[in-house]
Amino acid sequence: MDAKKVLYITQEITPYLPESEISSICRELPQGIQERGKEIRTFMPKYGCINERRNQLHEVIRLSGMNLIIDDTDHPLIIKVASIQSARMQVYFIDNEDFFNRKATVQDENGEGFEDNDERAIFYVRGVFETIKKLRWIPDVIHCHGWLTSLAPVYLRRMYLDDPCFSKTKIIYSIYDNPFEMTLRHGLLSKLKQDGVTDKDLKIIETPNLQALTKLAIQFSDAVIQGSSNIEPQTIEHIEKSKKPFLGYQSSDNYIDMYNEFYDLVIAIKHKK
Repeated sequence: MDAKKVLYITQEITPYLPESEISSICRELPQGIQERGKEIRTFMPKYGCINERRNQLHEVIRLSGMNLIIDDTDHPLIIKVASIQSARMQVYFIDNEDFFNRKATVQDENGEGFEDNDERAIFYVRGVFETIKKLRWIPDVIHCHGWLTSLAPVYLRRMYLDDPCFSKTKIIYSIYDNPFEMTLRHGLLSKLKQDGVTDKDLKIIETPNLQALTKLAIQFSDAVIQGSSNIEPQTIEHIEKSKKPFLGYQSSDNYIDMYNEFYDLVIAIKHKK
């Protein structure tokens, strides 16, 4: 039997960024799942604060060169890759000079979120999907980490709905305790509609903030994981109302095994026709 394939789409990974709950999990989890017999691919944005020489990043020419159109503007997609030798694991980086060249991740030196974070999120998740298609590596399950990946479920189920690469793919969204607060531009909704998202899909969004993106991610995911020990009670309530398969918070000593079992459970779910 062929090994199941797990695609990780994450906002951050250590050692490329400082250690955090997300960056540590997304460093350890792919390695652990690979060691348990599954194939993995891992993606993160190539923020300008990542030192390419020190981390030995190099461009993958055969995967680069595509332009992604967002709000009628072309944005070149550059793909880079690096290896974590101790984990025998490659990390793919989504890069673009307009979106990821600045020396910060999602907020400026004053703690304010970047005005174009909506387009950066769209570019990132679309860039991952287009790269996976070029790789011809069809994932059984996609696991998303961090709010910058929250649009991946809706894009999978709308823009890529009829793409044979993803026809059987399941998607899981991990929810973390996120102290970062910001409201995205209202133009986000029109940009999503340009990519096949409907008004009905977006009814759940009253104000385009991070809480609304979490609700949208839950709505279009096949399953949800609680990545932090504490998340907002209204988020837990929304998960319960969704009736999606849900894995609660797991301690650091057993979460990899629990996630691996949860992947198998979610992969076995039949898509509704």
